[in-house]
Amino acid sequence: MRAALAEAAAAADAGDVPVGAVVLDGTGSVIALGRNRREAAADPTAHAEILAIRAAASVIGSWRLDGLTLVVTLEPCTMCAGAITSARLSRLVYGAADPRAGAVGSLWDVVRDQRLVPVPEVISGVLEAECLNTIRTFFSERR
Repeated sequence: MRAALAEAAAAADAGDVPVGAVVLDGTGSVIALGRNRREAAADPTAHAEILAIRAAASVIGSWRLDGLTLVVTLEPCTMCAGAITSARLSRLVYGAADPRAGAVGSLWDVVRDQRLVPVPEVISGVLEAECLNTIRTFFSERR
């Protein structure tokens, strides 16, 4: 999660909402990084999770990310939750819940929907206060 928080800080420095993501292999080594780049790329799909998933697929040479873990600072939205399921990630770890757009339990629960297989393991609340503080600080400085 610390590596994901570093990516979130880099996103904030670039003027994007501070969300960071990393993909870990089975040994826990980081194989891919992602940070929000919607503003920088003028791309509504440039969420941290999507960019990290794309980078991981490139590294391993397959869209099937079985056995890999996505770690992200904020609960994924519906688009990202769908990508997690489509990529067949084995585990999702996230920090802060997103009551406005979260699709891993807050508003919806896309990744744990038994009709969509495989269903990844979900671990939430990792460094939650720090992840939430990153988002709150970003928005408080802009209002």
